Amino acid sequence: MKKKTKPVTNTSGIVFSTDPSFSFGNGQPSIETLPETKQVLKIKLDTKQRAGKAVTLIQGFIGKEDDLEQLGKKLKNFCGTGGSVKDAEIIIQGDHRDKVLQWLVKNGYVKTRKL
Repeated sequence: MKKKTKPVTNTSGIVFSTDPSFSFGNGQPSIETLPETKQVLKIKLDTKQRAGKAVTLIQGFIGKEDDLEQLGKKLKNFCGTGGSVKDAEIIIQGDHRDKVLQWLVKNGYVKTRKL
C-alpha cells in the first residue's frame, strides 16, 4: 500500500503567518543580466562523473535564466556540438575551450578566462 503525500507548495520553510496580507510569493528577487563587458566567465574542461568523456564548462554567468539559455544555444551552435544548461553552467560536449574563448571575446565578454 502506497503512502499518500501532499503536494509541496511552500518550500521557504514558513509554516504560519499572522499577517492577513501575507503571501508566499516567489521569494527570489529578479536578477538583471549584467552587460557582456562586466561578465566574468570561467571556461574549464571537466571529465568527472561523465564516464571519461570531456565536456567544456562555462561558469560565472550572472543574469536571467533565459539569457543563459540563449548564450548556451549560441555557443553550442558555434561549436557544432551538443550540450545543455544546468545549475547556472553551460555544458558543451567535447574540448572546445579555445573556440568558446574566441567566440566570447569576439562578442564582448572581455573578462573571460580559461582555467
